[in-house]
Amino acid sequence: MTQSVSPTFPSLRLPQFAGESLPSVVTAQLHHPVTPALDDVVRATRNALEKSKRFKQLAAGSTVAITCGSRGIKSKPAVVQTAVAWLQERGFQAFIIPAMGSHGGARAESQTALLAELGYTPESIGCPIHSSMEVTQLGMTSQGIPVYFDRTAFAADAVLVINRIKAHTSFDREIESGLTKMIAIGLGKAEGARLIHRLGALGYLEVLPEWAGIAIAESPIAYGIGIVENAEKEAAVIEGAEPEEIMSVDARLLPIAKANTPKLPFGQIDVLIVEQIGKNISGTGMDTGVIGRSDIRGRPSVDNPLIHKLAVLSLTPETHGNGLGLGVADFMTADVANSLDLYAMYMNSCTSTFTERVRLPIVLADEQEVVRAAVATSWRLDGASVRLCIIRSTLHLDYVLLSPSLISELGEAGDVVGETHDLDFNKDGRLTTRCPE
Repeated sequence: MTQSVSPTFPSLRLPQFAGESLPSVVTAQLHHPVTPALDDVVRATRNALEKSKRFKQLAAGSTVAITCGSRGIKSKPAVVQTAVAWLQERGFQAFIIPAMGSHGGARAESQTALLAELGYTPESIGCPIHSSMEVTQLGMTSQGIPVYFDRTAFAADAVLVINRIKAHTSFDREIESGLTKMIAIGLGKAEGARLIHRLGALGYLEVLPEWAGIAIAESPIAYGIGIVENAEKEAAVIEGAEPEEIMSVDARLLPIAKANTPKLPFGQIDVLIVEQIGKNISGTGMDTGVIGRSDIRGRPSVDNPLIHKLAVLSLTPETHGNGLGLGVADFMTADVANSLDLYAMYMNSCTSTFTERVRLPIVLADEQEVVRAAVATSWRLDGASVRLCIIRSTLHLDYVLLSPSLISELGEAGDVVGETHDLDFNKDGRLTTRCPE
C-alpha cells in the first residue's frame, strides 16, 4: 500500500523581517447577494425525483448507484439521504459510489474514507458504499480518447448523478462544474480524470463535454439532481434532469450559481492571509474566483482582486495533506510544509496536468514570520499602511479582518464589527487574531 510522503523543512527565519511594522485590523461583516434558501431540502429533493421518467419505468428490486464527490457541500448529505430513502420506498436497492476522479491518492479505500469525513457512511445515509477504481470502456471521443465509466456503476440498473453546480476554478465556459463534470471526471475515475486533463485546457473545454455525452448515451444514467447554493452555502435550487437534459440544466443553472458566489469587494489587496486551504474547500485548495489567481500556463489570470502577496497558514484536516493550490501562494509556514502528503498532492496535480499549482512557496518558521514577510514584500514602504485582508478560507467570507486602508473602501459592501486592534501572536508565533466563525 502506498504510504504518504511528507517533507521536512527547517524553521527558517529571515532577520530583515524581525522588526517589521504590521497594520492593525478590524472585523468586517461582508454583504453578499443572497438568493433565498429553500424552505425544505427534503421536499425539494423528493419533488425533483418524482419527475423522473426512468425511475417510474424501473422494476422493483433494481439496483441504483448514487454519486458522491469529494467536496463539502452543505446540503448534499441531506439530498443523498433523501434520495436513498425515496428509492428504497419504491423497492430499489440503492448504494453509493465515490465519484471523485483521482482524489484520495486514486485509492478506493481512501475515497471511502473521504466520503465518511463528509458525512456519507452506510449508517448515516442508509445504504451500502461500493468503492472501486475499476472502469469499463464505453466508446471513443472524436480525438481518439477512450471513454471510461465506473465499472460498479455501469453494472447497476440505473445511476443517479447528484452534484452541486458552480463555477470552475480554472475555466470560464457555458458548462463548468456540475453534473456534466461529475459524469466525465467523477465517474471516469482516476483514468478518466487523467485522460481528460491530459490535453490541458483543450481536454476540459472540448473533450469533457463530448466524453460526458457518450457516457450519458451508453451508460445506465437515469437521472440527475443539480444543487445550486446561495452565498450562505444553503441550497437555493434543487432541480432534476433527465439524462438528455443534464447539459442544458448545467448551463441554465450556472449563471444563478455564479451570481450567488461570495467575492472580496476590493480591486487590489496588498496582502491576503488565508487561514486554511484544502480540497474540501475547493478543487484548488482555495477558490481562484475569490483570490483572482489561476496560474495556468497559457491561460489568462483574472487578477481580480490583484493581490500582491498571498500567505497560507494551515491546511484543513479533511484535505489529508493534499496541498494542491499552494503553488498560487507566496508564503507558508514550516508546519504546513511538513504536513504535506506529497504522494496525494503530486498524484492529483499530475492527473490534472496543472503542475504549477503544487510548486511550494517560500517556507518560513511560523505564522508570525509568514505575516511579517508578506507585509514587508508587498510593495509598501510602511508596513503599518499595508492593505491587509485576512480570511478564514475562500469558502467562508461572511466575516473578514481588514486593515484601516481597506475599511475606508468598504462602503456598502459590508459593516465594521467591533474595534480596531493589533495583530497578536502567541509565544509559538501563531496568529491568535482570527476571523470569527
